[in-house]
Amino acid sequence: MRIFNLFLQKWMPILTPLSLILGVLLKDIGHQLLFLIPLIFAFMTFASSLNMTFGDVKGVRKHPKLILMSIAFLHILMPIWAYFLSVVIFDDHLLTIGFMLSVAVPTGVTSVIWVNISKGNLPLCLSIILIDTLLAPFIMPFLLKIIAGQSIHFDTTSLIFDLLWMIVVPSILGILLNELSKGKIQKRWGPLLAPFSKLSIFAIVMINSSVIAPYLLTVNGELFIVIIVVFCLAFSGYAFALLMGHFLWKNTTDIATFLFTGGMRNIAVGVVIATTYFPAKVAMPIVFGMLFQQVLAAIFYRIFEKYQKNKSIKVATM
Repeated sequence: MRIFNLFLQKWMPILTPLSLILGVLLKDIGHQLLFLIPLIFAFMTFASSLNMTFGDVKGVRKHPKLILMSIAFLHILMPIWAYFLSVVIFDDHLLTIGFMLSVAVPTGVTSVIWVNISKGNLPLCLSIILIDTLLAPFIMPFLLKIIAGQSIHFDTTSLIFDLLWMIVVPSILGILLNELSKGKIQKRWGPLLAPFSKLSIFAIVMINSSVIAPYLLTVNGELFIVIIVVFCLAFSGYAFALLMGHFLWKNTTDIATFLFTGGMRNIAVGVVIATTYFPAKVAMPIVFGMLFQQVLAAIFYRIFEKYQKNKSIKVATM
């Protein structure tokens, strides 16, 4: 299972777009499997939460400024930037909602991987993920109401309960099991569930791409512009996080944590919300966001390595 998990992790940038293509080709089957998406996502959240503890919330006391800035970056600065870009480039309210939703979702659990290899603050990273995840059912409906409420009516209460069921309940269950077993459940079941979590991502991409298949099959200028803007938005998320981290934090440990928690997104939850509560076109920017996230994380890891070396040289010569 460990080898299989490493294989999936290595080939994720290739397997994700292949899942999208497969979903478009099997669009008739994908529509019939749409009901499985909330269950799949709840499983992913549960599996990801097995390595967390309630003690991770204590990070607020040690690093309140960094955590608050991370939440503000994820749910205020980036949504405003996404709204501005989409309004200037597109005259389509559905795409505006899609772009805003693609960056307003909680930070991605996979940011742990990149924070770890870039020698960031792992406990702090887990604190940000946990706090942001628990806040998501309240922040996201509020943001969506601001953007979409005037023109598209959706059931806010139902959305809150769905987010609680898909994110908060599985997270708390996973943390409780980890706490009660004193970390044994993570050591035993974590490696077994890890590859299935990645397969779940591919399943979500495949099923939801079948929903937006009519838009993907219609190759036109708008489709290409959407893809380009999605890439620019994802790239700017990492770039802005690195730039802000440089000016806000002195040590590279905090900068790495801010960089990857700010750049990474739990895009799968955005896809679920888009296809459940909005017309299919809203999901377009979100689905394409899945194609670039891991590739850009790898690129910015290399950029951060060079930045780290230059910063250490400057400190040494001072």
